[in-house]
Amino acid sequence: MNQTNTTAPFQTPKLAAVLGHPIAQSKSPLMHGHWLKKNQISGDYFAIDIAPARFSETVRMLFDLGFSGFNVTIPHKEQALAFADNITPRAQRIGASNTLIKKDNGNINADNTDSYGFMANLTSKSTTWQPSAGPSLVLGAGGAARAILVALLDAGVPKIYLCNRTRSRAEDLAADISDCIEVIDWQHKEDVLPDAFTVVNATSLGMTGKPALEFDLTNVNPDALVTDLIYAPLETQFLKDARARGCEVVSGIGMLLHQGVPGFEAWFGSRPAVDEDLEALVLT
Repeated sequence: MNQTNTTAPFQTPKLAAVLGHPIAQSKSPLMHGHWLKKNQISGDYFAIDIAPARFSETVRMLFDLGFSGFNVTIPHKEQALAFADNITPRAQRIGASNTLIKKDNGNINADNTDSYGFMANLTSKSTTWQPSAGPSLVLGAGGAARAILVALLDAGVPKIYLCNRTRSRAEDLAADISDCIEVIDWQHKEDVLPDAFTVVNATSLGMTGKPALEFDLTNVNPDALVTDLIYAPLETQFLKDARARGCEVVSGIGMLLHQGVPGFEAWFGSRPAVDEDLEALVLT
C-alpha cells in the first residue's frame, strides 16, 4: 500500500544580520529574533562586528554564503550606500543606508528606514499631531538628524529650525538637504520654542552615561509634540519637562522598532508587528 508523505518540504533557513563596529550593544538581534519566533519563520539574525577597512569584502562574502540582507549601523552607513547596485530615493537624500537587501536578480538594494521609523513612531503614538501645523525645531546634526530632517520635510513641515553645538555642521547639513532649513545658534535654541509645533532631540545629550541636555522649556508651545530619539532612559528629563508643560511627548524606542520592519519584511517575507511585548523585551 502506498503511503502519502505529509512531511512539509525542508526550507533553507533565511539569514540576516546587523553590521557595525562595535556592535555588541545592538538590540536588533533581540528584536528580529522575537519576530522570527512569533511568525514561526525558519531563519536567524546575527550581530557581526566588521572593521571599516574590511566592510565591502566581508559583506560580499556574507551575501555569497546566502544572507538575504543586513541592517547597517555606525560606522558603515555611507559605505553601505556606495556598496549597493540600487539606492532608494530616501537613502539617496539622506546620504546613508541602514538596510541592504539582496534581490532575486542578485542586485543589492540600499535603503534608509530611519526616516520611516521616526515617522511611524510619531503617527502610531499620536492621533493629533499635524506636521504641517507649523515649524519644527531639531537639535543635532549627525546621521540621525539627516534622516529626521528628510522625514519632517516629506511629511509637510513648512520650515525647520536646526541647531547644533557646532554650528558649521548644521550649516553643512542644511545646505545638503533643503533651503527650508534655518540654522540657529545653540545658545538661542529656546528662542524659537513658542513657534515650534514639533521639537526633536536628535543628539545623544540626556542618554544614560552622557551629559544632560540643558534646555529650558519654559516657553515651549503647549500644542507642540516633543520627541527624543533616546530610549535609555525611556523617558528623558527633556520629555519629562515637556510633559510638565502640557506637551504631547513620544520616546525614541518606537523609532528603533519601526525602522526594523521594512528590512525584516524584505528578508523574511512577512511584515512584523510592533507591539507592547516587543517594546518590553527590548527595554529589559
